Amino acid sequence: MGTQVKPAFDSSKQRDGTRQVELEEQGNQYKTIDRSMNRQHLVAKAVRKFKITTDSNHPQPVAPNLLRQNFTADPLNQRWAGDITYLYTSEGWLYLVVI
Repeated sequence: MGTQVKPAFDSSKQRDGTRQVELEEQGNQYKTIDRSMNRQHLVAKAVRKFKITTDSNHPQPVAPNLLRQNFTADPLNQRWAGDITYLYTSEGWLYLVVI
């Protein structure tokens, strides 16, 4: 059974726990699957619910689009653009700013 648990676990993107791992053989007991997963150090990943972090409908003023999609500039350092994104890591939220 140990050879069946790992492929079943991987096919679920490592998200299924003991009770969700589906094996082809019928009659497998959860204790046996749990022990096999423990021996192989297989731990299910928690699935996080998608959370909206941007509110586009707000009363604050919006900066004007001065470039109007024209990113070419004859003299250097005349037009700059930037963006920010949030990345969730094991340490928590990190901010990535690109200029």
